[in-house]
Amino acid sequence: MDLRKLKTLIDLVQNSGISELEISEGEEKIRIAKQLTVAPSTTMVSMPMAQAAMPTGAVPPAPTIAAEAAEPAAPAGHLVKAPMVGTFYRSGSPGASAFVEVGQAVKKGETLCIIEAMKLMNEIESDADGVVKAILVENGQPVEFDQPMFLIG
Repeated sequence: MDLRKLKTLIDLVQNSGISELEISEGEEKIRIAKQLTVAPSTTMVSMPMAQAAMPTGAVPPAPTIAAEAAEPAAPAGHLVKAPMVGTFYRSGSPGASAFVEVGQAVKKGETLCIIEAMKLMNEIESDADGVVKAILVENGQPVEFDQPMFLIG
């Protein structure tokens, strides 16, 4: 297997949400796996009865009211999510105009963008009718599987 191809596969595993990739090409078989780090175990320390036992280095839990207030409200509309890992492009070529703009009406099946994955250009189509309320990814940026890309209302 070509060394450049192997490097590309290693980069794909490192930059994606997958933890393992196995490819067979003729007689050759390659398996690439991320090494997952295991969190260190916590030790319980005995405290006097007046204090509760907590793991060493643990931080007391924050009030749930503050956590709920920090969460943003869910956007109103339909989210179009990335069906794969790759690079997001708003147009078919560098000099061309974007497939869609904010405020533009789209129909189900209309091309919204392209995701380049392993040197293949994949047209991503709208799965709902509506108006593009927001484009959530910048042109040329990497996207992860199931990452929201468009908000259609």
